[in-house]
Amino acid sequence: MVELKTPGELEAMREAGRVVARALAAVRQHVQPGVHLLELDAIAHTMIRDAGAQPSFLGYRPHFAPTPFPGSICTSVNDVIVHGIPDRYQLAEGDLLSVDCGAVLDGWHGDAAISLVVGEASPGDLELIDHTTRALEAGILAARTDGRLGDISAAIGAIGRKAGYGILRDFGGHGVGRALHEAPHLPNDGTRGHGPLLRPGLVLAIEPMFSAGGSPDHRADTDGWALRTTDGSRAAHVEHTVAVTEEGPVILTLP
Repeated sequence: MVELKTPGELEAMREAGRVVARALAAVRQHVQPGVHLLELDAIAHTMIRDAGAQPSFLGYRPHFAPTPFPGSICTSVNDVIVHGIPDRYQLAEGDLLSVDCGAVLDGWHGDAAISLVVGEASPGDLELIDHTTRALEAGILAARTDGRLGDISAAIGAIGRKAGYGILRDFGGHGVGRALHEAPHLPNDGTRGHGPLLRPGLVLAIEPMFSAGGSPDHRADTDGWALRTTDGSRAAHVEHTVAVTEEGPVILTLP
């Protein structure tokens, strides 16, 4: 069942979104060669708790997961597309890192993700991140009242397909609110004019995930969480929590 939020509830979600944005900004500032993923997780955890919120991901266990998630952020490196568990891995020059962060404040969730390169970046990685970011922007612009959910999916998918990137099967964006994952599911490719009508008060986590190798296939790590490209190519993942309003789409996960 799709839940529409009131203006007051959207404002509450905006506060949760600010917590997420500030935690991601703090993590970005600390990304450099030699830093362990657990250090980044600790930074985000502290930022979230100091803001009076709680990490949405810590202890979260969706239907596909064999164990609760052990971190406050997802840290996905190189060929890991999403859901990487923070561990003692030490970031190296040229690594492509995606960081996904969620926070719940006063019962409302915010959810966002960034991708960046550690140190000096290759042109291919920069292009991958740029196209994934452009797809996010296109998806946000399509989140307009009386449009269709497929309009968002189509806007994202068109950019990924034109660039020859792989678009992850089975995983995509989603509704968000009092629960971290709500209806509807939002694929990262689709057909304009199809799907549910977009109504004021609908809040979506829009999150393109592209892989450089062009394959939509993925495999799960033995931990049951991290999803990797099957061809070993690098992946990027960016995300914002976005509200559909009469005035147009509103990003809720900005500082």
